[in-house]
Amino acid sequence: MVHHHKENRYTGDIPFLLKWAGKVDGTIVDLACGTGRATIPLASKGYKLMGVDVHKGMLEAAREKSSRLNLPIEWIKQDCTKLSLNLMSPFIYSVGNVFQHFLTNEEQDSFLTSVNKHLKESGIFIFDTRFPSKEELLQPNTEEYWKSYQDTDTGQKVDVYTISQYDPLTQIQHYTMIRKSVNAEGLAVNEKRTNIRLRYVFPKEMERLLSANGFEIIDVYQDWQETPLTRDSDQMIYVCKKSS
Repeated sequence: MVHHHKENRYTGDIPFLLKWAGKVDGTIVDLACGTGRATIPLASKGYKLMGVDVHKGMLEAAREKSSRLNLPIEWIKQDCTKLSLNLMSPFIYSVGNVFQHFLTNEEQDSFLTSVNKHLKESGIFIFDTRFPSKEELLQPNTEEYWKSYQDTDTGQKVDVYTISQYDPLTQIQHYTMIRKSVNAEGLAVNEKRTNIRLRYVFPKEMERLLSANGFEIIDVYQDWQETPLTRDSDQMIYVCKKSS
């Protein structure tokens, strides 16, 4: 498996988001904010932030972190495809490849419409998604070793394997992540499987999708350092402006 679901300590996107935050006035909205990985750093620089997520547990963790740091972030539990926030924002973002969790055309449209509706005139929307390269889509559908880590609770080593199956009709990649706990003798003592489904969107399809939902693409990059997209990219970062 080539690229992975980055752990929550990832910070590569923060300087980029801060740059855009500096250009706007008003409340910035972090959609699918999780535990506030990208919300808290922006708020700590003095910007007014709202974090929205559908997972109660994650929001509770985020709220606890922000109150410890005395940051006045508003945390809201809502489904991003059906937002009903009582504000218009100049800048909304959704990072961490969240876009790939909207698996159907209808979900993608609802998400984009929902964002558009909450943006001020010419408001900015930034999101990222993995690039559907051949390497990404043609990963082996056999068990592949990915990485190992130490479980802080049990002290045991955990080996992580992935199985990947891409369905070209739905453009959905079905991942199974297998975590095997290994004891001191090196024997696998238990196994936990998680299934993840991710939708892939091709660049030309994305142009049409964004334009149909009222957005104009300002820039597309392959990383947060603003490198232009190439055929060898891993990721697509879209900077869009509300056009209608």
